[in-house]
Amino acid sequence: MQRPTLFIADLHLTPERPQINAAFFAFLAGPATQAQALYILGDFFEAWVGDDDLAHPLHAQVAAALKRLAQAGVPIHVMHGNRDFLLAEAFCQASGATLMADPSIIELNGEKTLLMHGDTLCTDDVAYQAFRSQTREPNWQAAFLAKPLGERLALAGALRTQSEQTKADKTPEIMDVHPKAVNQALHQAGCRRLIHGHTHRPARHPLEIDGHSAERWVLPAWYEGAGWLQCDATGCQMKHS
Repeated sequence: MQRPTLFIADLHLTPERPQINAAFFAFLAGPATQAQALYILGDFFEAWVGDDDLAHPLHAQVAAALKRLAQAGVPIHVMHGNRDFLLAEAFCQASGATLMADPSIIELNGEKTLLMHGDTLCTDDVAYQAFRSQTREPNWQAAFLAKPLGERLALAGALRTQSEQTKADKTPEIMDVHPKAVNQALHQAGCRRLIHGHTHRPARHPLEIDGHSAERWVLPAWYEGAGWLQCDATGCQMKHS
């Protein structure tokens, strides 16, 4: 029997949500052990201010749990999100995970599949896209990482507060993906399946690309509990626990 490939995103792991952390560890000890591979498509952590924060008890626990899964033979792939784009090589070494580009294309049961975090598809949110471009610049990241850890943590907290306040003033449509951006991404990648997170609106969206049927899967955010996409030779389906 073929093992399924699992996809998760938007766990937003943080000490402030112990029930979600527990759900994640249960997922790793349960469904993930039977996976052919595990893909984490961004916003794994609520915030990641640099790999020197690996000493935090939760971060160390998460890395160790991932390492056990990887050592058991399950490949783990991690993609940057808008909250944890500073995940780097030290985290990968500690967790046994491989960092992957956004976007990436994989062969999934014979179907070329496009993987993204999803934030770049929200093209109507002009202010966010400008902020994203700034924070992805090497000079900005180098200057941020040069600050003391405590200062970076304080800045990350302030940015989260500001982000929540800004969201309250935006319409849901602005914060969702733009159909044109989705179509363009699939067309350029030559794929008919897209899997992404970020929008916290789990669903399967059928669409048409270049005259062919296609699908877009949105991964669930882990606010109420665990949720993942499971794909095998029969197709993909959403799972919850």
